[in-house]
Amino acid sequence: MVAGIRGRRGTALLAALTLVLSALITPTAARAAQDTNIVLTWNVHTQTAAYDVARQAPYVNGRTFAMVQGAVYDAANAVAGSPYQPYLLEPRDRRGYSLDAAVATAAYRVLLSLFPGQAATLGARYDESLAPIRDGLAKRGGIAVGAEAAAAMIAARRDDGAFGDATWTVGTAPGQWRPTPPGFAQDGAWVADVRPFVIPNPAAFGTAGPPALDSAAYARDLNEVKALGSATSTVRTQDQTEAALWWHDRRQIEWEIKRQLATTQRLTPLQTARMLAMTDVTRADTTIACFTEKRRWSFWRPVTAVQNADTDGNPATAGDPSWMPLLITPPFPDYTSGHACSTATIMTALREFFGRDDVAFSASSADSGTTRHFAGFSQALAEVVEARIWGGVHYRSADVQGVQVGKGVARYVLAREFRPRR
Repeated sequence: MVAGIRGRRGTALLAALTLVLSALITPTAARAAQDTNIVLTWNVHTQTAAYDVARQAPYVNGRTFAMVQGAVYDAANAVAGSPYQPYLLEPRDRRGYSLDAAVATAAYRVLLSLFPGQAATLGARYDESLAPIRDGLAKRGGIAVGAEAAAAMIAARRDDGAFGDATWTVGTAPGQWRPTPPGFAQDGAWVADVRPFVIPNPAAFGTAGPPALDSAAYARDLNEVKALGSATSTVRTQDQTEAALWWHDRRQIEWEIKRQLATTQRLTPLQTARMLAMTDVTRADTTIACFTEKRRWSFWRPVTAVQNADTDGNPATAGDPSWMPLLITPPFPDYTSGHACSTATIMTALREFFGRDDVAFSASSADSGTTRHFAGFSQALAEVVEARIWGGVHYRSADVQGVQVGKGVARYVLAREFRPRR
């Protein structure tokens, strides 16, 4: 928190899909985005910096996107006369300043602080954004506002616990987490120690934990993922396989979904900035709460549980030492599902932003080679619960409880931030 400045509070056109689908975004594509919405342009640049170049995992880049989009929101909101509650930037009358200059500067400076090794590329993209803006007071003022918003965000996140040296607890008893094949790695334990953006206490969004190993509920969970999530499953359908791969895409199809919605719903740059801040700041806090749960329960992943089911004390389960999941298991404990947590938050925030659930959208995945279509946000959220089971990386209870965590965090944050000023 920065003392004295903390504030409160359907199918897309093929060209738009092509713009946001690429794993590597070219300057030409970025300029095409800029022609319509400067906020989307720098959202693309953020993806390029955080994923395409830095290769940040989803549980890492949530903080990056929250920082960028929070600063962009404050900058855009300020030059629009602060019609919404600011996140960090104390409102003053900045109307008449260039929104494009403010947004580009805010995003550029936050990204430069996070990725100093990409200074040359980021600087070139920044120059491209400023070049079309006529020199004068409006441009200078917009740059100043963007710089102020970025400085506030950078200061607010200084020493916030990111990238610490925490490790997961590794156990050997039934139910206890241990590194999983094929890499037998562990990562991301520090995420639980990151200072939240809004929520006061991540543990306040906790759950009752996974079912007891000797319970009927646990046996149902295990046997379901064993049958449907196996790499060699004979009961999983082709569509279910494609959905599992689609939702697991490390390029995060959520980026395409949000940019597509901004385009198809004809959002202004300010509206786009608000939508992205609502989803990304909230998602960052949800990830922290979710990883707090993972550390609390330290529950074994399905690949460990199925291979060692003969040791779990449950007569309704049977071990299969050769069992492997369809997807590579992430390098941290199971409970709760991070993907279910974050998707619940994003879809809840989008429903809040649009004021309705039935907004159609679609997105494409290079991993699955398919495009999936949804009639609304609830439909997408329901599918991710199933998809993590079909992929063999989560139990149903971990997904269901993850949805509850994500929805709870989203409701808390959105009741307090990014709201219209009255």
